[in-house]
Amino acid sequence: MPICELRRVTRSYGSGVGRVDAIREITLSIEPGEFTVLCGPSGSGKTTLLNQIGCLDAPTAGELFLEGRPTARMTSGELSRLRAGKIGFIFQSFNLIPVLTAVENIELALELAGRAAGAREAALAMLPEVGLDGLAHRRPSELSGGQQQRVAIARALVKRPVLVIADEPTANLDSANGEQVLDVMRRLNATLGTTFIFSSHDPRVVAHARRVVTLVDGAIAADEARAPAPGIRP
Repeated sequence: MPICELRRVTRSYGSGVGRVDAIREITLSIEPGEFTVLCGPSGSGKTTLLNQIGCLDAPTAGELFLEGRPTARMTSGELSRLRAGKIGFIFQSFNLIPVLTAVENIELALELAGRAAGAREAALAMLPEVGLDGLAHRRPSELSGGQQQRVAIARALVKRPVLVIADEPTANLDSANGEQVLDVMRRLNATLGTTFIFSSHDPRVVAHARRVVTLVDGAIAADEARAPAPGIRP
């Protein structure tokens, strides 16, 4: 069963002659364990599509299913619990809480999902997984951009979600830190089986993907399975 399935999903803004279709009749399935990138030029609909998949926005038309369940039939409370418990989010601006330490930022994800018991131990266990052993008690201002993004990855993964969504995860990183962050995500995909879907127009990100979905003017122009580029570990 697909983790996520979109059937002819459209998201429009405005009405009448001012209506704009940010995405148009998207049909797409994401299977468990995929490492998929959405690519395309700015304004092609990448972020809008991620917002649909992450249940941050509702479609204007079409249907979205998560683990076989139609999201249109869920209440706002059910959607909130689904996002908190089953979907991890990684943002290009990191979105860490500045007054909390690295481990506290990670721990917070479990608390918001209603899983406070054992949250500190689980958060501490995630730090070595993302190469941050020994940095548990540093605040975001005491971490590099790459380290902050790895905290964000740990925060997304600590609740063991069925799906992790990343919007331009390397956009605010230099080449070296971007490669390190991508390597962490690829390794966690391989070792934990975590499903990743992310957006990017960065060739470095596309090179790491096992599936590339290209959007043009809000529609899927290509959907290609591929092996990672030479030198990139599977």
